[in-house]
Order: sequence, then structure tokens, then C-alpha cells
Amino acid sequence: MHMMTLKRFRVTNFRSVMDSGWIDCDDITTLVGINEAGKSNVILALWKLNPVRDGEIDPLHDMPTKEFSSWRSIPEEKVFISADYELDSSLIEKVIELCHCDREAASIVNIKRRYDGKYIISFPNYKKIQDIDPAIIKDIVYRANSQLEGLKEKTKAETGIKDKVSASYKDILDYLDGKESLIATDIEVIEKKYPINIVHSATSEIYPNIENTMSAISEAFTVFNPVNPSLNPDARKLIIKEMPSFVYYSNYGNLDAQIYLPHAIKWLKGEKIDGISNDSKVRTLRVLFDFVKLDPQEVLELGKDPIRIIEDRYGNKVEKKPTEDEIKEATEQKAARAILLNSASSDLTRRFKEWWKQGDYIFRFQADGEFFKIWVSDDKRPEEIELERRSTGLQWFLSFFLVFLVESQEAHKGAILLLDEAGLSLHPLAQRDLISFFDNLATTNQIIYTTHSPFLVDTSNIDRAKVVYSDQEGLTVVSSNLRASDDKLNEKSIYAVHAALGLSVSDILLQGCQPIIVEGPSDQNYLNAIKLYLIRNKKFLPNMEIVFMPSGGVRGVPGVVSIVSGKNNELPLVILDSDQSGKEAKKKLLSGLYQTSTEKIIEVSEFTCVENSEIEDLIPINFMKRQLDRLFRDVEDEDIFDVLSENEAIIPQIEMFAKNYNIELSKGWKVDLSRSVKQQLLKAKSIPESYIEKWVQLFNKFNFEI
Repeated sequence: MHMMTLKRFRVTNFRSVMDSGWIDCDDITTLVGINEAGKSNVILALWKLNPVRDGEIDPLHDMPTKEFSSWRSIPEEKVFISADYELDSSLIEKVIELCHCDREAASIVNIKRRYDGKYIISFPNYKKIQDIDPAIIKDIVYRANSQLEGLKEKTKAETGIKDKVSASYKDILDYLDGKESLIATDIEVIEKKYPINIVHSATSEIYPNIENTMSAISEAFTVFNPVNPSLNPDARKLIIKEMPSFVYYSNYGNLDAQIYLPHAIKWLKGEKIDGISNDSKVRTLRVLFDFVKLDPQEVLELGKDPIRIIEDRYGNKVEKKPTEDEIKEATEQKAARAILLNSASSDLTRRFKEWWKQGDYIFRFQADGEFFKIWVSDDKRPEEIELERRSTGLQWFLSFFLVFLVESQEAHKGAILLLDEAGLSLHPLAQRDLISFFDNLATTNQIIYTTHSPFLVDTSNIDRAKVVYSDQEGLTVVSSNLRASDDKLNEKSIYAVHAALGLSVSDILLQGCQPIIVEGPSDQNYLNAIKLYLIRNKKFLPNMEIVFMPSGGVRGVPGVVSIVSGKNNELPLVILDSDQSGKEAKKKLLSGLYQTSTEKIIEVSEFTCVENSEIEDLIPINFMKRQLDRLFRDVEDEDIFDVLSENEAIIPQIEMFAKNYNIELSKGWKVDLSRSVKQQLLKAKSIPESYIEKWVQLFNKFNFEI
């Protein structure tokens, strides 16, 4: 579990990106788009928020070209990256301890960075309370008055105090009865009505009642003065200290099989060779030599022969034969270098094998004169071959592995990986393997990668994909809308997603997967999460791979059915909501395509026992809390979870709540809700048994011979 989890980020005023809009992040996030759409610029800006290495802010190249002349003198005014992080419980406690704020305020932090390198830290959940419910104070006074009845006046001086205190309590209650809400200044009125000049003796039973009651009332009014953690310098320092670092990698940093050490030494010193520098490759070289724990200058020196060319007294260059001691020293140095390189080779081979399961590779580092070489062999090709003669995919993966291994260890706090055109040089089947590899890696490191390859779009987690494209002005835009639209500008970028979905259809037709048609992407998200939970917890074992395919609404079901049943005319299963549109769709399907296959249409209400239920009614409502709290954060009078009932369809209740408080739900709010729920379900350690039973009953419907 990371102490800080990246939830979303926004790039502004950076190269081709004037405003990307907010980009939601999962454990794995895919940015899909054609070349020149600006995908690289999006993740480069995020990298420069907190890079492990390099990643210096360069206004000349990072500021939008047309704005550079006017912005270069005001770097402190321009923010180029903003990111929201969710804090884990241990870090929340540290923030609370530092500034005594409430837990909700400390749960989310926003970090911005400006072109002058400075950070701006804020806590967006902090809000100043405008009023409170009088019932809170009434309850305090009622309990105090009830306790007062059982207390005794022990001395003559205390005689009549109970009546006086009780009368004061009544005055306070009468004042509260006329109030629908209380504001901060109401405490002053209550204090004036409070019993004063009460004799206080050591044995008094009444005085503690008075004192404790006033303390409780005062405590209730402290909500009007919540501490803003953004104003606490120690809290800001803590956040910057704990902020995850970013490891960035692109294809341009791939290692060469043979490295000319004199050039490497100059590059690593920041010098150019023939006027050329290669920052990406230099970074990978630096990582490589850090891994082998050698300086290239040292590698060069250790490998020098002991023969010296000297000048005689006439200025002529002559060869001086080495002495026995010089030969011995050179031999020992070369032996030491060989041992160090062999040790590093064994370490790399072992650690790479733990990481990548698609081949049993053996690596060997060799220093030969002024050259540093990398050799590779494997179980299928046991003869050693120089790295550059192996596949470009292996070159990419080895280079990426070294960068990740070295830089993520330096980060110490679960580095976030940013991969530009990840695995582009890999074979399509290896690209698919890379998706599985990312799933394993994401248990320890969040991953954001760019691609234009449909083989690197995970159709089982299509909600992770965002489309990147250029608008009419050539500026980069990022969108979660993966549906075809009238906007021709994003059509080419969306194509990779649609091609990936087409490939999943091909898998179904060619490889015997079982397609199940659902109404939309939110249904797909929920059912994929349930599937993975049941399989992981050994509650369900599918007899073939299950693929949930969204139809774009009930009207799209017949079209999708015609595609996936094309090979053998076998109709796929269809899951429909039990709302009005779902019932009408079922009726049409039963009178047409599914006239003789009624058992292949599944209604959600069969498993929820809730009228008009939808897929959301298969989910425990506590998993919806995080996203619904965000949707209704401006509602102060009522918590939606105080009115939601699991005995009624959830979606209409949410929509009615929004209507009552004049909140307009965005077009994709159900999809956003499903993404949030899916993330939580995939990490959940326990689910109420009643829901697991419903899930198992539903998924058992999928296991029949086709």
C-alpha cells in the first residue's frame, strides 16, 4: 500500500498542452493516441512534478513556444502540473498530529508545481462549516438536564441551584426550538443564557454537570473553526517529503550492445560528441554503470595495458617495456574488473528472471579495451549474441528494467512508472504479455503508459484507457470518452481502442472465449471486478474465458449479437437491467433473435430481488461511498448514505437525491462510479456473504456447454 496514491492529474501550460483537463488514474492508466497527439508531453509534465533523476524544468523547451517570450520572466506565475493524491491512514494520522485538522480534510492533497520549481500544497477536502444542526446542541442539553435530576444539593449554599440550572437549560432549549440551523455567533447567545454565579464547592455534584455541559457545547461549535492543513508549514513539508517520485522511460533510451567508453565518459560529464548529445541514452548509460557499481572511467583505467609510450631525451616517442610489477598490477586490475562485471552479470540475470517470465535470459557484461559490451543468451538460443543483434523488444525491456530497478530503489516510496510508447518494439503477442506483466507490477508501483497499439489496450479494463488527441488549434486534449463521436479530431486516436475491442471479438470467434453482452461500460466494469474477485477467492471457476462486451445501450444489443454470433450462429448470453428500458429490450429480443433461446437473456432482478434493479444493485453500497461523497461534497444538510436503502434500486435513489439538491450529474457519472467501485472491489479483503452468494448464482449461469 502506497502512502500516497495518485488519483488524477492535470497538465497546463506545457509544450503542446494548454489544459489537458483532469486525467483520472488507476493502478494502471493507458493514454491512447496517434503519433504527434501529445501523449509524451502529458507524461513528461507529470514526470517533472517529482523525477527520481534528471527531469529538470527547462522553460525554453517546456513552455508553449508562442508564450515563451511573455512567460519567461514570470515563471513563478505559471503552474504546469497539478496532481491529487489520496493519503493512506498512516499519513493522514501524521497530518492530523501536525495540525489538528479533521480526518476528511487530511485525506486528499493537491500538489502543483510552477516553472520556478516551487511546489504549492493544498488540501481540497478542507471546507469551512457555515452552520450546524441545532439537534446536536439540544441532545447535549437534554442529557445534561436528565442527569441533573439525579444530583443532590449538598449544602445550604447550593439550595435552589438545580432549579436555576434547569431553568437555564430550558431557556437554551427554547432558543434552539426557534432555529433551523446554528451559526458561529449563536454560541454567544447560548453563553448568556447559561447559569452563572453558581457556588462551586469541592463536594458539589451540580457544578461538574454545568462545566461539562458547557465544554461539550463549546466543542460542538469548534467545527466553525476547522484547521486548514494547507496553512501548516510542517504539513506541507511532510507531503513534499512523502510525495512519490516518478520514473520515466522512453524508447529513445535503449542501450547499445557496444558502448565506446571514451564517448560514454564525455556524455556523462555533459559534454557533446561531434556536437551531438543524447539525453535519454545518457540517462540509461548512467543507470547501467550505477547497476554494475563502476564508473566508466574506472572501467577504462582497470583495463589499460601496462605498455607505455614515452619520449626519449631527443623528443622521440619510444615504447617502454613494462616491468614485472607493472604486468602483475595490470593483470590484477583486469581480473578485478572481470570479477566485478561477472558479479553484476549474475545479479542482472537473476533479477531479470524474477521480473520477466517470457524467456530464460542470461546476460554477460564484458569490457574489451575501450569498449563495454553486453552479450545475451537464452535456453532456446544458448550461443551468446550481442544485445543489438537480439530483438529490439528485448533491448527495450532490458533498458527499461535497468532504469526501473535503479531509479525506483532510489525513490524508496513506491515510484510511479511513466512509460512512453511502452513495448512498441515488442511482438504483438509479447505486447499482450506486457499487459499481464503490468498487472503484476502494479501491485507495488502505479503505472501510466502511452501507446498507439491496440495490442496494448487491455479490453478487460477498458476503463483504464484515456484518449489523447489534438484539437483544432493543435493543442493536446485528453478525454475518457472512448465512444465514437461527431468529433473527427479524436477519431484516429480512438481507433486504437476500437481496434483493441475488435481484437477481443476476434479472440472470441477464433479462440473459443465466451462473450456476454452487457448494456454499457459501467456494467462491464462491475462484472469484470466481480469475476476477478470470485476467481481470486476460488468462489467460481469458468469453463472458458468470459468476455463482457458493452453494446452502447440496449439499442446496440442486436448489432453486437450479430457480430459475435457470426461464426456459428450461436447466440451469446445477454445481461439486462430490470428497469423500464431493460424490460422493453428483453421483450423485443424474445420476440425476435432470442425467441427460442429465452434462457440466454438474464435479468438483474433475478439475483437482487429488488424491483427495477440494475447491475449497481449487485454491489454493496459502502463501496460507492468514496465516489458519491465526491459527487455530493457540496451538500451540507444531509449525507446521501443516511437516505440510501438497499431494498430499493440504487441508481434512481442517487438521481433523486441529486435532483432534490439541484445537482446536475455529469453525462458519464455512472461510469466514473463504476471505475471507483471496481478499484475498491479488486483490493477488497472481505465482501458481505449475501452479495457473494448473489454473484456466485449469477456467474454459475455462465458455465454451461456452448
